[in-house]
This record gives sequence, C-alpha cells and structure tokens, in this order.
Amino acid sequence: MSSARLTGAEAIVRLLQTNGVKHIFGLCGDTSLPLYDALARLDHGMDHILTRDERSAAYMADGYARVTGRVGVCEGPSGGGATYLLPGIVEANESSIPVLGITSDVSVGSRGRFPLTELDQKALYAPLTKWNATIDRVDQIPGIVRSAFRAMTTGRPGAAHLCVPYDLQKHELDAADVWAQPGHGAAPALRSRPDAREVERAAERLVGARSPVIVCGGGVVLAGACGALDALATLLNAPVCTTVSGKGSLADTHPLLVGVVGTNGGVPATREVVAGADLVLFIGARAGSTTTEHWKVPGRDIPVIHLDVDGMTIGTNYRTEVALVGDALLGLQDLGEAVKDRVAKRRPDAVDGKAVAAAARAKKRAAFQALAASTGRPILPERVVEAVNRLSPPETIVVADPGTPCPYFAAFFEARAAGRRFITNRAHGALGFAMSAGFGAAVGQPSATVIAAMGDGSFNFTCGELETIVRRNVPLKMIVFSNSVYGWIKASQKVGYGERYFSVDFDRTDHARVAEAFGVRSWRVEDPGGVDDALRAALAHDGPALVDFISQPLQDSAVPVSQWMG
Repeated sequence: MSSARLTGAEAIVRLLQTNGVKHIFGLCGDTSLPLYDALARLDHGMDHILTRDERSAAYMADGYARVTGRVGVCEGPSGGGATYLLPGIVEANESSIPVLGITSDVSVGSRGRFPLTELDQKALYAPLTKWNATIDRVDQIPGIVRSAFRAMTTGRPGAAHLCVPYDLQKHELDAADVWAQPGHGAAPALRSRPDAREVERAAERLVGARSPVIVCGGGVVLAGACGALDALATLLNAPVCTTVSGKGSLADTHPLLVGVVGTNGGVPATREVVAGADLVLFIGARAGSTTTEHWKVPGRDIPVIHLDVDGMTIGTNYRTEVALVGDALLGLQDLGEAVKDRVAKRRPDAVDGKAVAAAARAKKRAAFQALAASTGRPILPERVVEAVNRLSPPETIVVADPGTPCPYFAAFFEARAAGRRFITNRAHGALGFAMSAGFGAAVGQPSATVIAAMGDGSFNFTCGELETIVRRNVPLKMIVFSNSVYGWIKASQKVGYGERYFSVDFDRTDHARVAEAFGVRSWRVEDPGGVDDALRAALAHDGPALVDFISQPLQDSAVPVSQWMG
C-alpha cells in the first residue's frame, strides 16, 4: 500500500500549519506560484496578508512576532523580492526576534544558465541570519523547516531564511515526513537555567552591595520575565533601568523603574542612577555602546553581574564578576530564591532604590512637562507624547521609527503595564519600520490600540502600505512628525560638523491628504491647541487613522540624545 504524497509546496504549508503559524505576510512572484496555489487549495487556517513591498512584509512579521511570541512568517519571490526582504530579516535577527523569511527561487535545473532572477540566496542571507538554507531536493523540506523553527526559538532567538526552488515546490515527498516538533512555534523554547553555584555567588554580591542597579535589555521582555524581575528588584529594593529594547521590563509606573538609559532616550537624571551604582546587574542586555554611552556608564571599575541566554555577550564589553548563562525567566526566578534566603543580610546603609528611582523620574518629568506645555509653533514633540500618555488606553502599544519618534517615546512614553508595549528597530535603525511593524503588531494583538509613530522621512519610505492597512481594515493609529528634514543626520551635522548642513532637507508633504487618498481618516495639525482634539478623534475612530503634526525640527529640539544634550 503506497503512502500519501504531498508536493513540496503543500509540505511547506502543512509544516507552517503544524508549527502553529496563523498569519503569513508576503508578496507574489512567478517563482512562488506553486506555493500560492497550495495556500489557495488547502484547508490550513492560516491568513495570508498580501503586502505592497517585501520590506514591509518582513517588518510586519517582526512586529507580529514581538507581540505574540510566535514565529513571524514572511515570504517573497526570487531576485529583487529576495533582496527586498533582507532589511527586515536582518533587523529581526539582530533584535533576537524569531522571524522566518521564505523565498522562492529559480528551478534547480536552471542554476548557472542565466535564468531571470537567479542569485545565490544562501550566500546573500548567510551572514545576516541565525539559520539559513537553500533546498536542493524535495525530501529535504521537512527536516530543513524543522531545523529553521528550532533555530529561531531556542537559545538566543533569531531569524531564519529558507530558499525553495520553483521545481521542488512541484516535486513530491512522503507525507509521513511532514510533522513538527511541539513547542518550536514560539520563543523561547527549550529554556535553560544558569549554573546554580554562580547563582549563589551572584546573590551574595547583590545583597552585599550598597547601591546595586539593575539594567534590563530586551531579553527580559522576550523571555516573559517581567514578573520575576519585579520580585527580585523588590526584594533588593534596587532601581531598575532599561535599554531602549528593554522598555517594558517593568511598567513605567513601577516605583523602582528609573526608565531608559543610554545615548538614545536616556537623560542626565537616569544616567546619574547608573553612575552611582557600586554593582550593576545586566539582564538580557548586551551592554553595547548605546546603553552604556560608549562604555562610560557604568565605568569599567564597577563590578558587573551578567545574566544572558547567549554566553557570547558576557564579558565582551565589561569584565564580569559573575556570569549567568541561561534564560532570563529561569535565571531571575533562581536568583530571586537565592536572594530571598539572604535578604536579611542586606547591609543597613543600603540605598533606598524607590527613593532613587522617584527622584530620577521627578527630575526627568519636570523638564519634560515644561516643554510639553509649550504653545509655540511648530509643535514640540514633547506635547504630542504627553497627549499620547494622557489619552491613549492602558493596553496601547507604540511602535516608533528611528529619528524623532524613537528617543522621545523611549524616554517619555508611559506604559502602564509591563510587557511589550514599546517597539522600535534599534538593531539597524532603518527608516520605514513603524507603519509596517505597527500593522503586524495590530494583527497579532487585535485587542490592543497600536500607534505607529514616524517622521516624514519614514512615512515616504512606506506609505504604499496604507493600501494594505485600508484593504484589511486594521485600525492602526498613525502619528507623523512632519518637519521636512532627515533630522537625525541634520542634528549630527549641527553638533559635529559646524552646522554645515548638506542634503538633509526636503519639501513638506501633506501626509494627511496622502493618507486620505488611500481611504485613511486623517487630520493635519499646526496649532498646539489642536493636538488633543485630533489625537482623541483618531483614537476613537473605528478604523485606521493618521494625524500629521507640523513639528519642531529635530536639530532644534531638546531630544533626549546624549551627544546633542551635552
């Protein structure tokens, strides 16, 4: 009796289905026709979302994965499609987000014969993904797909790329080989604990410190370790700072939360907290240049404990006294238990972490509120962020592009709950991220209000996806800071190059009218007095909405970026 057979394309669909995939973001092409036909014919329960650009598809998968924890899937055709998908894949990989990029390719038999769209996709993706393969035989598909999901979700999560030639999508394989390993559809999978002896050493150091400070990176949120962090920080009464990616490790209203530190989103008041530490505990953070202000804060003489799932991050930038290699959730749970057994030994002169955090937040907020109250034109970004804080519902997720939105929302957006409430692309900082990633986040968390904040430079990178947003009727709320400049570069030219401005200014676009042409409800606001009314109306609208704020140029603002603040 012969066993059931599946084509390669059908096998890929079933493998995605059995790994729990619910949404696929992608763009059609000639070499993907068998895959599209399989998606059309089979009953699989997945929703394919047609995008207008492969870059957008990858960013959508990224935003989707960040809010769901599940693998985000994007796909595109050979040639240009494979190259366009790449920016989103590398961003996800460097940000430890499990995203699978599937690209189709020319037939195996056409290789080396100059067919249209041929390129060496495996070589292209090799240095930019955690895992990467080009399929050479149809019977390789099941094992390779399982390997991709295992790689994306275990250890340090990351992105994977799978290249499927056109002819192999039509070849057949044994259906019995098509199965998924349970648990590999979401990250983190196969969690590991740090060495128990090192946990004990770390606990001794923490309770013996006078002013310990905890610095959390994105690993805390990725691991779902916010509750365990809260418990440890409360036991120690230690102030908690975060990286930009670690924002959400604690709610912004938590009494021990200082806020974002570093060159992007940090302010002098938060810097002073880390500078005053006599011991720093890094959790799920790489201690890179942005977080540490180019390895100046903390100073290199401050003792460091480092907990991270990736041992290669430990000891890279700071000599580490205690290295804890393991999952952030399990590591924090173990560390919390060890500290609980010793908390009575805390030194009597230990600093009150709640008082330290409260003082830093008050100092930061006072400066922010003074600017947020401005009635001058053009509108200050602080006024917009303050309105978002007051008017948006508690479950709001903000997705911020680089440039104007990132440092402002990193520093001043107040999420009232821990977890993934703030998303930005800090690995490579490409423009055009927020609209697409915001769409993906809204698809992944339809009960949440998602706000995509972008500059006008980013808007023009990605505005074609307004059609996707309207076609799918996703109620994404969009904010555009319209200042007619590539502000980050102009601000750097102002400070570092004697105000020799070159090729950074462009003409203003009426973003509201552009959005209206796509069918998005839109407002254009020039008067600071109109900020609240427009934002309130946009949030209340039952479909996609956009508010175009004529705003202060970044080079003239008090943006929380240390190299410009002095």
